[in-house]
Amino acid sequence: MMTPRAAKTQRRTRIQEEKEEKILEAALDIFSTYGFRGATIDQIAEAAGMSKPNLLYYFRTKDAIHRALLDRMLFTWLEPLRAFDAEGNPETEIRSYIRRKLEMSRDFPRESRLFANEIIQGAPHITDELNGPLRQLVDEKADVIRAWIKAGKMAKCDPHHLIFSIWATTQHYADFDVQVQAVLGEKSGEGRFEDAARFLEELFMRGLAIR
Repeated sequence: MMTPRAAKTQRRTRIQEEKEEKILEAALDIFSTYGFRGATIDQIAEAAGMSKPNLLYYFRTKDAIHRALLDRMLFTWLEPLRAFDAEGNPETEIRSYIRRKLEMSRDFPRESRLFANEIIQGAPHITDELNGPLRQLVDEKADVIRAWIKAGKMAKCDPHHLIFSIWATTQHYADFDVQVQAVLGEKSGEGRFEDAARFLEELFMRGLAIR
């Protein structure tokens, strides 16, 4: 994980920690709106309410700030998949995964857009993570799904494409929320996430049920 410059000092003070969090919070707004290429250090410094030299004391470059955000986001974003329990009931585990992913779309829309922007650009900053830890985790959970299928607990399917489909349908509510709210109109309140959860659970469960 990328270490902020100030964190490398012998004693990291509460003020340093607060400043780093302030920078990262501001940067998340800027990067999720403009992408890596469109964002500037000056924009981030202004959003954080500090001078550019002061910001550069904590993070040497725009890339360092961006990478710190991506590292944090990847850890959080993959937590629901890590929790996928091989010993659990397939229906319970898949329903829980869908709901947790939707909750993340609701609670962390900026992080989702940050990741989407990175992928659209060809993942220049996280290629190693995608080809390494992410792929390993997805392969591990795909094996769990294959074991459930082999045991007759769910219908045959391609495990990887099942996971991709859950990603696509749940993250839509973060990356395209403006469109979702525009189309739903009066029904676009917080209840849209619960409505989506019920619909997606039913959609996937019907497709995966043993016939």
